[in-house]
Amino acid sequence: MRQLIPILFAPLLLACPGSEPEPQDKTWEVVHRDLAGALLSVWGSSSTDVWAVGADALDGSGPTVIHYDGESWERMATGEAQGNLWWVFGFDEGPVYMGGEGGVILRYEGGEFVKMATPSGETVFGIWGASADDVWAVGGASDSAGGFAWRLQGDGASWTPEPSLPVDVASGAAVWKVFGTSRDDAWLVGSNGVALHWNGSALAQGETGIGTSLFTVHAADGRYAAVGGTASGILVEYEEGAWRNVTPEQDPPPGLSGVVLGEDDFGVAVGSFGAVYTRSDEGWAREETGFNLPWTVHSAWIDEKSCIWAVGGQILSPPFRSGLLLHRGAPIPSQGL
Repeated sequence: MRQLIPILFAPLLLACPGSEPEPQDKTWEVVHRDLAGALLSVWGSSSTDVWAVGADALDGSGPTVIHYDGESWERMATGEAQGNLWWVFGFDEGPVYMGGEGGVILRYEGGEFVKMATPSGETVFGIWGASADDVWAVGGASDSAGGFAWRLQGDGASWTPEPSLPVDVASGAAVWKVFGTSRDDAWLVGSNGVALHWNGSALAQGETGIGTSLFTVHAADGRYAAVGGTASGILVEYEEGAWRNVTPEQDPPPGLSGVVLGEDDFGVAVGSFGAVYTRSDEGWAREETGFNLPWTVHSAWIDEKSCIWAVGGQILSPPFRSGLLLHRGAPIPSQGL
């Protein structure tokens, strides 16, 4: 009888609620490929609420926006919006924001897209918020024509420029992305070595030691990571008040365009030629996906099960085509598109 007790109770123990473990299945799969528009950003509130946005399909249907509900995918019609969407970010209970060309910011809430009024027609490259009533949008006309940082606060009625943005950034550098950990702690990165820290009251110049573009920044567990580079990739991390270069020397990456951090030292960086690097407590190392991809993987996201979602396509020159979505974890369906 004593020997039977562990056997009888084992299924009950496995079924007990608790935190999700890291999945044992670390198989990579191509969920979507050769979509009409390249996919440029992916984000979700959970593994059953995933959004990916990207290039305009140029067939009158507007930008590529797809949604996964845990069972199937759906191409979402955005209404009057046209042009490429470069970023998506939202909140567990909504809304979801999408930004792109022409100063476009779409807000999705209650099953509807609303095109918001914005201060200018420059491209929105990044969106992040500490809460639904405190959201940032950043971008610029180009990497040399000047950038912007806008904020949406309070009632969420209008986007307004952040007055503490340094003049030299507003006139001579694009701001590619923004991410933070709270209302008084966020980093903005951009071209020409731009790195700006938000302390809750103003933006201040930071120093990463990198003089070229950093395309994306992310944070988790008290650590920031940012990536960049074109022919050769760059990885930097910020902890305890200082940035340091952590680019792998043994197997250096090509240009990197996206990064995301998760729990327990985990992280993912993606870039040119389908490159994927993952982070452990030993640092960053190349991840073998098993695919020989000619395209750029532009953005990645980690869900609550530690599964990886990554998107990209042909984005070296417009029109941006061949939309791609990769996934690491238990298989997910591709039907619906």
